[in-house]
Amino acid sequence: MPTLNELLHAASRTFALGIDLLPQPLRGQIEVAYLLLRVSDYLEDNEGMPAPEKVVLLERWARVLAGEEGVDALADALSRVRDETPDALVARNTRKVHQALVALRPEARRIVERHVRDSTLGMARWAHRGPDIATEADLDDYMHEVAGRVGWLLTDLFALHLPGVAEHRDEMLRLGREFGLALQTVNVIRGLHGDWERGWVFIPREFVPGGGNPRDLFTQEGRDRATEVAILDRLVPKAEAHLEAARRYIARIPPSQKGVRLFCILPYLFAVKTLAISRRNPRVFDEETKITRTQVRRIVLWARVLGWSDRWVAWYARRLSR
Repeated sequence: MPTLNELLHAASRTFALGIDLLPQPLRGQIEVAYLLLRVSDYLEDNEGMPAPEKVVLLERWARVLAGEEGVDALADALSRVRDETPDALVARNTRKVHQALVALRPEARRIVERHVRDSTLGMARWAHRGPDIATEADLDDYMHEVAGRVGWLLTDLFALHLPGVAEHRDEMLRLGREFGLALQTVNVIRGLHGDWERGWVFIPREFVPGGGNPRDLFTQEGRDRATEVAILDRLVPKAEAHLEAARRYIARIPPSQKGVRLFCILPYLFAVKTLAISRRNPRVFDEETKITRTQVRRIVLWARVLGWSDRWVAWYARRLSR
């Protein structure tokens, strides 16, 4: 049986780097929260599961998280999944992850349960609604459920341990939601092609000049370079605005909290670099954009040395964005 940390590293190449740098007990709390959300992600993203079944299982998982239903029946069903994906591996270990949730100190457990449950119910609502993104508000609504609420979850956990965050909780919650939307908007841009392959297109229809169907852009007959650039010209500034809020969020975390700052700085800088190589690059309509492992290592190295400085974070982000 894999340990929680082994599940974490199997499920995430980048977030595990930051989680491992956190002080205890925060590290364990966020590790559990992350793995619980990966169970939700598996239920939402499973390509072999019809939408009505996803809704039923997501709502059932939400009841488990709320303490309204035992975990055993769902965990037994998920233990039999045979998908060879990181999320499937976590799903097969749902009981183990849920046991870790139950073992958390009560204040942390309540925060994790509430936010993961709410995010899971949001995923269920979107699974029921289907891949219909008409407006930017629709996109923001979806991203709030899968990522904005995660910003709230993390902020509430930080506030348990960091007086400076607790003192500015309302502002931090607002910026934390923006942080989540920043990372998710970059994920939308870099994953345009992969999302289309699994049946979802996160380009709002209102972003397509002339009112065309964004799905057409992924077919050979519907390819249009000018339209692709126009869409990126809407998505990229949106990501940049959310990322600026993420930078302000990081600046609110005291330099003395090195592990917490690094946990926030690393995904922020990875997103800045990913956006830089995606900007005005229509190849994102053909393949997923990724930063290299060398780039990841370089960012981690510099952040560990100079991440205590807000001025350096701002300067390095500008450099990465070129």
